[in-house]
Amino acid sequence: MIFLDTWAYLTDWSHWQGDDGLLQLLVQQLLLSVTALAIAVAAGLPVALWLGHLGRGGFLAINISNVGRAVPTFALLALLVTADFPGVTTFGPYGRAGLATLIALALFALPPIITNAYVAVREVPADVRQAADGMGMTGLQKFTRVELPLALPLVMSGVRLALVQVWATATIAALVAGPGLGRVITDGFFRSNYAKGIAGAVVVAVVALLLELLAGTVQRAVDPTPAGPSRSRGRGPSTPARTVDQAAEPVGS
Repeated sequence: MIFLDTWAYLTDWSHWQGDDGLLQLLVQQLLLSVTALAIAVAAGLPVALWLGHLGRGGFLAINISNVGRAVPTFALLALLVTADFPGVTTFGPYGRAGLATLIALALFALPPIITNAYVAVREVPADVRQAADGMGMTGLQKFTRVELPLALPLVMSGVRLALVQVWATATIAALVAGPGLGRVITDGFFRSNYAKGIAGAVVVAVVALLLELLAGTVQRAVDPTPAGPSRSRGRGPSTPARTVDQAAEPVGS
């Protein structure tokens, strides 16, 4: 009966309309997630790429990222909303405690972005770097023409992971009376209207899947490695391939 009621809730167009409708709340959460991701990319990506190019600061970058992963996002949000700044002030289209929510989500998105970007540049093969030096490229030319194109797939992997994580975590905004689909979930379970709460969770899950597919398509589009039979057996030596978990310890050592 719960699943039937959930399906009935989702297929009733009246639940998608209005300021508190699913469609409006979906747009609010999407705006919140994309903005937080943009802030994280703008703040963390240039630093991580440059550190990777220099080959320095790896221990600091990886370990700061690991510390960031250990901090609960809701705990950070609770601290921000209880402080004088940013507090719970309404922040434009982001609603009540919008600035606090954006800061918490942006910090949550930083670890995968920083770690993947740093590892991606460091994993560019040494012989490729030497070939670029032999061609007389400057440091900037080597970074923009050689290192960055080869690093892009793994960089995009970090952004992709951050996007899905931030979207799913953005539901916590409802716990401080903020915008997003979390309001449907919390209100549904608070009022014992389980169909409503599960419906909100289903929408979050479906959109997360769509964002994953979209980001995966972009990641494949920026991959400079030609597609071929070898790709099915694994990446070639000219493409960064180690995962973040595999690379975190060696980079910092």
